[in-house]
Amino acid sequence: MEFVMPAFACTVVIFGLVRRVPVFDVFLKGAKEGIQLLYSIAPTIMGLVFAIDLLRSSGAVDSLCKLIEPAAEYLGFPKEIVPMALLRPISGGGSTALLTALYQDCGPDSFAGRVASVLAGSSETTFYAIAMYYGCIKVKKIRHTLFAALMADFTAVIVSIITVRIFFGY
Repeated sequence: MEFVMPAFACTVVIFGLVRRVPVFDVFLKGAKEGIQLLYSIAPTIMGLVFAIDLLRSSGAVDSLCKLIEPAAEYLGFPKEIVPMALLRPISGGGSTALLTALYQDCGPDSFAGRVASVLAGSSETTFYAIAMYYGCIKVKKIRHTLFAALMADFTAVIVSIITVRIFFGY
C-alpha cells in the first residue's frame, strides 16, 4: 500500500511529460495559488477556531447540553451523545475528544458508543467546511447553506440512533 501515492505521482508526471506539459512550472504555479488561497482564508479559520475555544471555555456548550439532555433522554436519545452532537458541526477535534471520552465512560460497544461512532462517521464539521469553502470563493451569504447543513447534521443524529437500534437491537 505504501507504493500507491508515489506511483500516482509518477503517473501524473509521466502523463504530463508525454503531453508536453511543463510539469514543474505547472506545479510551481499551483503551489503559488495554494499559498495565496491559504493566506486569504487564514483570518476566517483563525476566527472560527477562536470562537470554538471561546464557546468551550465559557461553559456555553456544557450549559446547552444540560438544557437539552432531559428532552433527548425522553425521546430515546442517549444523553451521553448530546455534547458530541452539539460540538460535531463546530469542531472535528473537539468532537473526537468527546468520542474518546465517551468510549472510556460507556464503552465502544454500548448503545451510546455505537451511536456516537455512527454519528462521527456520518456527520460533518459544518461551520469549518462553510468557513473554508465559502472563504475560498468569497461568498458572504450562507444562510440557506447553513440551514441545510445543520438540518443534515440533525438528520445524522436521528439516523445514527435509528441505525444502531435496527442493526444492534437496542
